[in-house]
Amino acid sequence: MKYVELDGRVGDLTGVLDPGPYLEKLAVLGGQLPSGARAFATDPGHYDFSGRRCVKDLLPTQARRTGSDELVIRFGHNCWKHDEDLVVRYTGVSRFQADVLDVCVLDDLGEVILDEILPHPGGCTHELACRPGTLIVVCRDLEAEWVAADCPRAHG
Repeated sequence: MKYVELDGRVGDLTGVLDPGPYLEKLAVLGGQLPSGARAFATDPGHYDFSGRRCVKDLLPTQARRTGSDELVIRFGHNCWKHDEDLVVRYTGVSRFQADVLDVCVLDDLGEVILDEILPHPGGCTHELACRPGTLIVVCRDLEAEWVAADCPRAHG
């Protein structure tokens, strides 16, 4: 991650997550992102840790190619926080890297800590820090869609 702080410090606390530096840069960088990536990155709920549409605590569960340069990754909900799964469709994929042996089943990456979407020549990069792995996609654009999940809402 270039801007998202994954191991920040507040007083005596260490390991504090802080998307603030990224969000400050996003005010400028957002205009350089493709439209789908911009919409997803700048969504007000994206970094709202208590929100149902925050990427934190989602679990990458499946990646599949849907064309020669298209990729779909499904992120499973966490019942105590989310009531939907997240499906991200990447187009113009030029790089896909996951820190697991089986890239079709990604749950070995662990839950998403935070992500960062940055401009890249010809598109964008989407980097997701997970426990204990990482996931990186370089693409022309992406489309994020929240879809219904079968989960009793334990969070109210």
